[in-house]
Amino acid sequence: MTTLSRQRAGAVIGSLAAITLLAAGCGATAGDAPEETATDDQVTQEAETGTDAADAIDPADVAAGDRLAVSIEGAVLVLDSATLEVLGQFETEEFTRLNASGDGRNVFVTTEPGFQVLDTATPELTDTVFAAEAAAHVVRHAGKTVLYADGTGETTILDTDAILASDGGLPEVETYQAEHAHHGVSIVLEDGTLLTTVGDDTGRTGALALEPHGDHYDTIAEATNCPGIHGEGTAQNEAVVFGCEDGALLYSDGEFTKFDAGVEYGRMGNAFVSETSPIVVGDYKDDQDAEGYFLNNLVVLDTEAGEYETLNIGDIEYTWRGITRGPQDLAYVLSSDGSIHVFDPEAKEFTDEFPVIDAWESPVNWQDPHPALTSDGVVAYVADVANERVIAVDLATGEIIAESDALPAAPNEMALNL
Repeated sequence: MTTLSRQRAGAVIGSLAAITLLAAGCGATAGDAPEETATDDQVTQEAETGTDAADAIDPADVAAGDRLAVSIEGAVLVLDSATLEVLGQFETEEFTRLNASGDGRNVFVTTEPGFQVLDTATPELTDTVFAAEAAAHVVRHAGKTVLYADGTGETTILDTDAILASDGGLPEVETYQAEHAHHGVSIVLEDGTLLTTVGDDTGRTGALALEPHGDHYDTIAEATNCPGIHGEGTAQNEAVVFGCEDGALLYSDGEFTKFDAGVEYGRMGNAFVSETSPIVVGDYKDDQDAEGYFLNNLVVLDTEAGEYETLNIGDIEYTWRGITRGPQDLAYVLSSDGSIHVFDPEAKEFTDEFPVIDAWESPVNWQDPHPALTSDGVVAYVADVANERVIAVDLATGEIIAESDALPAAPNEMALNL
């Protein structure tokens, strides 16, 4: 039995100026998805004046997907997702991570105090912070948004629309405390089941499925055979997939199932999913000592058929920031050649490619700005780091539909207000 608590989120409201940074998120070894990071610079968090275009827009008229948050060194920008015009710039820490909150308006910015709320409609980097030591993964699913604090192993659960109704304050949340702090992730399913990773300061080993009962959780399933468990993705019929250092772990119909890579080290770091497809596409690394962050293998996991396969994709090289899902449940891979390559998960083959940016090299550190993409399932937004801009691409046709002017610095992470 595990205790569940209901409380107001730990408040961090007020001045956030001149703080010592520990930009928490996920860090990684070469080629891996991130697992931890730290910086030492001190910056102030002050909102700069918004543009005339932003002032002219009623926040109530801003719909989900209308805004794109972009992190640059020491700041976060809010762009109009259609025109890619900059609507606001807000000073923050040197390196921050961005995640959609799920409410169609707000984006979480990971800062040293925790998960800070960026209101993309106003726009404003608010003083509302969900306190977290080493803020990390954000998962939105089934009307719940779940925050994970690596430094404590605490899971924070809130209704996805709770921030909208909180009038700038902190809404009521539920929390679950892991036995040990670790780089983890949690998700709440439609029936209230909490899936959460298991680990400690020596490593991560598996996951638990927990059933809520008033003030506590009961364990209904447990997996201990997923070393280095990382990432999370939910496919059709609420089939939840985690990556392991030797394969993948599936939770479906109340049970965990392990898929083995067939090699001693075969790491799937992230699951790229569509909730209308049973097929998961994963990034994959089979050389633990490889230099750089480029990958040239994929995992294709059919959660319905129970089939797991790894594919070598030849000259197509990408990083963990370079895959998204889009029209017809296809996968889109931003390669080092500067093109988005279209991958059909059912046929397990590439069917098209869309030239977008110049060829690029692997980053030295995973936090370094490098070409990446995010999407709303229809349009992909590509970080053109070399030219310090963002490009919008129609995923169905490959047409470039918008390009931003040069930004104040190279774009790093991006998130839509979904």
